[in-house]
Amino acid sequence: MISRRNIRVKVMQLLYMMDSAGEQQPLFKDPVHELQKQLDKTRELFTYLLAFITEVARYAETDARKKASKHLPSADDLNVNIKMAGNELLWQILENTSFQKAIEADKTLARMDGELVRKFYQLLLETDEYKTYINQLGRDKQKEVALLEFIFNSLLLPNEDFGAHIEELFNNWDDDGEMIQQLINNFLHKPTLNVQQMVSNEKWIFAKSLLTTFIEKKEFVLDLIKPKLNNWDAERIAVLDMIIMQLGVCELLYFETIPTKVTINEYIDLAKDYSTPQSGQFVNGILDNIHKEQTAAGKINKVDFRNKGRK
Repeated sequence: MISRRNIRVKVMQLLYMMDSAGEQQPLFKDPVHELQKQLDKTRELFTYLLAFITEVARYAETDARKKASKHLPSADDLNVNIKMAGNELLWQILENTSFQKAIEADKTLARMDGELVRKFYQLLLETDEYKTYINQLGRDKQKEVALLEFIFNSLLLPNEDFGAHIEELFNNWDDDGEMIQQLINNFLHKPTLNVQQMVSNEKWIFAKSLLTTFIEKKEFVLDLIKPKLNNWDAERIAVLDMIIMQLGVCELLYFETIPTKVTINEYIDLAKDYSTPQSGQFVNGILDNIHKEQTAAGKINKVDFRNKGRK
């Protein structure tokens, strides 16, 4: 489920953490292991958020049972609408074997705040989206998906209490929030994906290679970048900008199946999204300059991955 862009972000974040912590920090003696840990944290966060959505949606059944078990239940107590608990997408998620294994392995439900789940269920009952949903006859696949999307994107994410709850449980929320939102929404449209294998073997190989190449070629790549800085002192350039440029050069030189245009555009976007407003243009100029220089020297040789296996 995690894309190459997501991988680039995770590698970039780890390298920034390593730079901030200093090379003597024992935590980073094995960077590949640390990258795996960071990706595992992403999976745990993803699993928890997905489980929270399902618990809110399923709470209709719990609410109905509690009200029906009152000593003297009212007519309303005996007629709680449980249509949401039968949401077809909800049950596709709950019956996803990889999701079941993930919540068991991560002990997700043991960490769940039941009172917070109840609170969001109560908030949901008051929304026009929920009232429209339960009053519609039959089941419509798009509306089933739309309701769970609404719970996640409009009910949970904007809520400060929910944000504080997630930040307390997951210290990677600030780094992973945007990516996780995208992954959750993708999963709601394709709930058959493997939750336990958020990173495919091919993507993991790319992640490890990008990280280790950066570390092994760091000084060589810096020597390529520094002459292109003109009047800029390399020590004064933002650390994140320098990491982004080094990663970009590594891809240009050592990842033969990734087109140069893709690489340059990806790192321009990372600079715009994660560094300063001027960083995108700055990174673009440096990478384009090095690309032209190294291509002219015959140092960049790209292979069409579609034809690579035929050689």
